[in-house]
Amino acid sequence: MFNKGILDDFIKKDSELPKAIIIYWPTACWKTSMSIDVAKYLDSEVISADSRQIYRKLNIGTWKIKEEEKMGIPHHMIDILDIDKDYSVSAYKNEVGGIISKLHASGRIPVICWWTGLYLDAIAFNFEIPEIKADWDYRDELEKIRLEKWNEHLWKMLEEADSDYAHEIEINNFRYVMRWLEVLRQTWVSKKELKKKLPPIYDILFMTPYDWDRARLYSRINDRIDEMFKDGLVEETKEILESGFSKTDFGLNTIWYKEVISYLEWEISLDECMNLVKQHNRNYAKRQLTWFRRYENWNSLNNHLMMQ
Repeated sequence: MFNKGILDDFIKKDSELPKAIIIYWPTACWKTSMSIDVAKYLDSEVISADSRQIYRKLNIGTWKIKEEEKMGIPHHMIDILDIDKDYSVSAYKNEVGGIISKLHASGRIPVICWWTGLYLDAIAFNFEIPEIKADWDYRDELEKIRLEKWNEHLWKMLEEADSDYAHEIEINNFRYVMRWLEVLRQTWVSKKELKKKLPPIYDILFMTPYDWDRARLYSRINDRIDEMFKDGLVEETKEILESGFSKTDFGLNTIWYKEVISYLEWEISLDECMNLVKQHNRNYAKRQLTWFRRYENWNSLNNHLMMQ
């Protein structure tokens, strides 16, 4: 449940900007359930801001909502792409911008369920990675470094150049790491400096079911991952690989699936795999918390709304 009074006040208040609601904060904290409750209350629709749920077949490993759980609420930006296809932040922003415009035109406030920081930046701040000329020699250099010294070394290069941004993304998300290293090489402008120039494009009410109990959050994460393995995460990963997709494809090159692939390739035991998924998931939740705290000075954040 949620505080309907604060939500009603937000709906009624005058605003020069079109309104949107963002359900935020860490993985495994009931964001999906809250987004459905809010969308149902508003007679609106849910937009997913998850860079992994856009991929078809990645169901168990992304905690993708099941059809029967949607309770008749339309959901957008889920199952739109094959696993081997790349999808830029700009493409996401353009697609979601169209969905939001249609909802506003019908008099409804969109409900956005946040997972991926860059996607939310694109929605809330009109943020885009700057257009630059492709530097293929530098890309080849970075790819060589990645293959020889692994993703963590690339991430540390980014941390040295733009620490704020580095701590917003996963170490294994090497595509974004390499892309931003290329941007920095040509612009010498940090993401934080770029965002200072971008005013909000929506009047946003941020809502969260997170109760600030980190021990309970971590326990919830561990329980959810145990449930994922019982539901068939290993089998799902195996079927995807057997259907012709590669472990290096965009959708599979992420935590949750990377660890399972290591298990399937006999590199680690099942217990080690499960423990790594739990550890990496907790680390991911911690990064999500860190990411959002960077926005506490944004004037819309006085609209924090806790689940009641």
